[in-house]
Amino acid sequence: MVTAARPFPPRLSVRHLGPNWYATVMGTAVVATAGAGLPSSVPGSRPVLTAVWVLSLLLLLVLLGARAAHWAHHRDQARAHLLDPATAPFYGCLAMALLAVGAGALSVGRDLVGLRAAVALDAVLFTAGTVLAVAAAVAVPCLMAARHRAEPGQATPVWLLPLVAPMVSAAVGPRLVPHLPAGQPRETLLLGCLALFGLSLLATLLMLPLVFARLLTGGPLPLALTPTLFLVLGPLGQSTTAVGAFADVAPGVVPEPYGQGLAVLAVLYGVPVMGFALLWFCLAAAHVRRARRRGMPFSMTWWSFTFPVGTCVTGAEALARHTGLVAYAGPAVVLYAVLVAAWGTAVAGTVRGLLSGALLAGPGRAPAAPRPVTVRTTSGAVR
Repeated sequence: MVTAARPFPPRLSVRHLGPNWYATVMGTAVVATAGAGLPSSVPGSRPVLTAVWVLSLLLLLVLLGARAAHWAHHRDQARAHLLDPATAPFYGCLAMALLAVGAGALSVGRDLVGLRAAVALDAVLFTAGTVLAVAAAVAVPCLMAARHRAEPGQATPVWLLPLVAPMVSAAVGPRLVPHLPAGQPRETLLLGCLALFGLSLLATLLMLPLVFARLLTGGPLPLALTPTLFLVLGPLGQSTTAVGAFADVAPGVVPEPYGQGLAVLAVLYGVPVMGFALLWFCLAAAHVRRARRRGMPFSMTWWSFTFPVGTCVTGAEALARHTGLVAYAGPAVVLYAVLVAAWGTAVAGTVRGLLSGALLAGPGRAPAAPRPVTVRTTSGAVR
């Protein structure tokens, strides 16, 4: 007699819930904020964008609780994540998740909670996110130098994550400037964001050559890591967004000629950087196409297609505002369509992975296909 084993539903555990899961919050929040800044909006899209922002807020709260449980009950695994050069850089995602949700509160969340509550929420999340962003930008490279012993051939775009986190602070901080008292408080915040911009930009310029050299001399990345090539778009698009935001709020906040200088910087910096972003987008897309033809499976790295592309949308939107050119307004709309498609694909894959238990099973513990039960009879083993 032969009977088939019935698979049991996989047990969901937070033991293998890494900091990379905050990418789901970042990728969801940027869909709302980037959509709100499009040069031309679709009628009725505002409530949809607000709903997407609410989803990002709920995801953030759930993940904060789950990660707290992870540290409370699986401290050994949490320490292992910190000492793993492939996982530790993802700690920058926590800061960026806080900052992304805070920015969404002012762009679309205020329609639901009101302006005063949106400003308060953004102020709290911006403060916490900025502190964590600077801490990650300092601590993770220190760990890599002192404990990780990473080789140049191991460089991947993931190494950029803790370094780009302060750039997210620089890009979203200017939204709070008009809500501060006039005078030194506004100028201090704006110049503080400019300092964060410099911190992140110079650190990224030091790290990016390692990533590019690894790609040229070491061959294509492993299939599962190929989507992380899109992470390079993050500092490019986010820095362009940041200089555009500086120029938006500078008049009346900093004395001339600095205000006008920031307006000039928004164009002279943003145009060439977005040109390089276009080059990298094509390069990364070619590598992803190659990897898909070789059977690249879904993993959490697919969320790399969302937030970095979203920063390019906001960067193109900033250039469209400051140049008035359709040449930037058009690509912003096209890139936003790519962002929404990538977000929908990542959401679908994540839901499937959660339902199957594969995404939380841990290394080497993914649920296997059910096998028939062996029933031993008098004539021997029958399968």
